[in-house]
Amino acid sequence: MRVNKHFEFQKHKFGTQILNYKYKMLNEMNSPKANRYAGKNILVVFTGGTFSMMIDEKTGGAVPKFSGKELLRKIPEVKKFARITCFDFGKYPGPHMTPQLMFKLSRTIKKLISKEKFDGVIVTHGTDTLEETAYLLDLTIKTEIPIVLIGSMKNSSEPDWDGPQNLINAIHVCLNKNCNNLGVLVCLNGEINAASEVTKIYTEQMDSFRSLDFGALGFVQNGKVILNRLPRKLETINAKKIITAVDLLTVYAGMNEKFFKYSVESGAEGLVVEALGVGNVPPAAFEGIKYVIDKNIPVVLVSRCPAGETFDIYGYPGAGKWLNKIGVIFADYLNGQKARIKLMLALGMTRNQKRLKELFS
Repeated sequence: MRVNKHFEFQKHKFGTQILNYKYKMLNEMNSPKANRYAGKNILVVFTGGTFSMMIDEKTGGAVPKFSGKELLRKIPEVKKFARITCFDFGKYPGPHMTPQLMFKLSRTIKKLISKEKFDGVIVTHGTDTLEETAYLLDLTIKTEIPIVLIGSMKNSSEPDWDGPQNLINAIHVCLNKNCNNLGVLVCLNGEINAASEVTKIYTEQMDSFRSLDFGALGFVQNGKVILNRLPRKLETINAKKIITAVDLLTVYAGMNEKFFKYSVESGAEGLVVEALGVGNVPPAAFEGIKYVIDKNIPVVLVSRCPAGETFDIYGYPGAGKWLNKIGVIFADYLNGQKARIKLMLALGMTRNQKRLKELFS
């Protein structure tokens, strides 16, 4: 695990003070060169999502339609902020993004930023899986420049399409030096959140993305970037490959060992369990988890609650003390989908149980 040294320095320097970074738009100045932000260069990687969609007359539903260049033509005002370099990764709806594609996206971004100097990277993405891609990029890309994921809750056929404003806000974030060394960020509806902390909590509301445990890092208002705090944790997993055979099971009342055994029999190489409360399961489900552990398959435990940390507090059969004793890995504040991404990457680097536990501590 790598904890970002710059993050530690900033945390020491500023403590718990509120950081108010005001950003003055240079296009208000008279110099033509100032209008170009002194040659600032932003890479925008388009992956699809609702941001790229419009209503299809045949189906009556929103479908991916526009390329990156076509979208930028629909939002011409972005050119006054910086030089925009466009890269089309694909036109994927959020549910079509797979861990393999996310890992490919990470490699693509690393290659692009190694060949040319950019002041920031913006990735447009479908909101359904945005938090998973954001977290994978956060764990796999080591760079000081901001990488900001955006999406939109409304498509371009709707009068209140939020894509353009989210893109403009992300540009402001990329051009603000105080947003360097913060890891991958997510910026929608004017809020700036850490990729490791944010989750989608509403199905279609504009303010769908929240950091339930710690709150937003800050926000963008009228072109000003205001930061209230720093990310809780920054880390990198230097995986050369991703192991996608990791299942995610949600525990429910009366659950038995059936699905745990099925995961093993179907070839799972890792398992994430969304437990009850602070980290407990029914006794029969415990036997299923033990079965997985006995097959030398790592099991990572999170809570099915939308917020809070997992602990081994209780000592009754199936409770946290029992799970900890047999080698289940407790995943701190991560939710199930993020823990799955992290385990996939961790398994791509090591199978050692002790090392895996260290990566999740």
